[in-house]
Amino acid sequence: MYDIAKVRRDFPILGREVDGKPLVYLDNAATSQKPRQVLDALTQHYERHNANIHRGVHRLAEESTAAYEEARAKVARFIGAPETTGLVFTRGTTESINLVAHGWGRKNLREGDEVVLTETEHHSNLVPWQLAARDTGARLRFIPVRDDGTLDMEEAERLIGPRTRMVAAVHASNVLGTVNPVERLAELAHGAGALMLVDGAQSAPHLPVDVGSLGCDFFAASGHKMLGPMGIGYLWGRTDLLREMDPFLGGGEMIREVHLDHSTWAEVPYKFEAGTMNVAGAVGLGAAVEYLESLGMENVREHERQLGEYAYRRLSEELEGITIYGPEADRTGVVSFDLPGVHPHDLSQLLDEEGIASRSGHHCCQPLMRRLGVSSTARASFYLYNTGDEVDRLAEALAEARKFFGAFA
Repeated sequence: MYDIAKVRRDFPILGREVDGKPLVYLDNAATSQKPRQVLDALTQHYERHNANIHRGVHRLAEESTAAYEEARAKVARFIGAPETTGLVFTRGTTESINLVAHGWGRKNLREGDEVVLTETEHHSNLVPWQLAARDTGARLRFIPVRDDGTLDMEEAERLIGPRTRMVAAVHASNVLGTVNPVERLAELAHGAGALMLVDGAQSAPHLPVDVGSLGCDFFAASGHKMLGPMGIGYLWGRTDLLREMDPFLGGGEMIREVHLDHSTWAEVPYKFEAGTMNVAGAVGLGAAVEYLESLGMENVREHERQLGEYAYRRLSEELEGITIYGPEADRTGVVSFDLPGVHPHDLSQLLDEEGIASRSGHHCCQPLMRRLGVSSTARASFYLYNTGDEVDRLAEALAEARKFFGAFA
């Protein structure tokens, strides 16, 4: 394991106070905080190397291009990608999945084809496929989630069949903390002649990821959830598939030749990187990847697993009537819950007054909320810099919130 006190010193924002109380940041599933190493990489890029990439021959342009492509190589290595040509920089997971749903889906889906998703999907891995199905006549099918927060894999085996063209599933749920068996889903997809897309927004920051071991054909993730800047993300895809896909955006850089009546496209990954890219964001993401690798993703996973399970036990034992969604064991650091008599938004406001940053709402998972029988939940999500003491502060603050609202019952 790593030295948690030393790690926390790397994150300047963790030293601030909110209303005179030390900040406890528990909204990591929404976005993570950034270590000095990432902040320094961003500053250094803008102070010393800032220039547009791939187009200039002057020194700054060459340095900026080299840094951008080096970041691509770092991210590809981080997820076990076999080559950098399959690693496309995007604005985040949402754009990455839209790229596949548009570039692959509209070209390959036909009426009667099926795309299999799960009931646990974030809107970013649901709405793009709804749009693709609307435009192609394909049908969406959904793997149910059991009451314990795990997928009904027997139903998955029944749903994935001859009509399936794509299986797209979240790797780790941003509501339930469940780590889905995407390796098995990939096996089922390929056995039916279909492809597999993994939404890795909540897994790449928290679990060791190897796209070869997962068996997926596409993998999407966001930089800002894994210590990197906002506005940068990536899609890994099999190079042969990417070459066959249509561009998602048109403009500069993604072309080979442009005529008045037609154009031809650059090779992958550049075919999907139209216009001026977020070069500093890519450089910052590269620094974030190096930071995560220095800690070891197995260590990150174990630290968060322990925090998530401790939070589950502490809240369950001390807050009578609380409902915690998802499995008790082998979960990520996401803990979503409902405290009877207290609206999640009111709860988040009270926690904020105690210096605790949490989240309330439907978490961009409205169909899953309906499956759980609620409109929203409160959510605490832990990351590599959180501590057991912060779990205790959360439990104590929730107990005080219950007393406060109980006085008005």
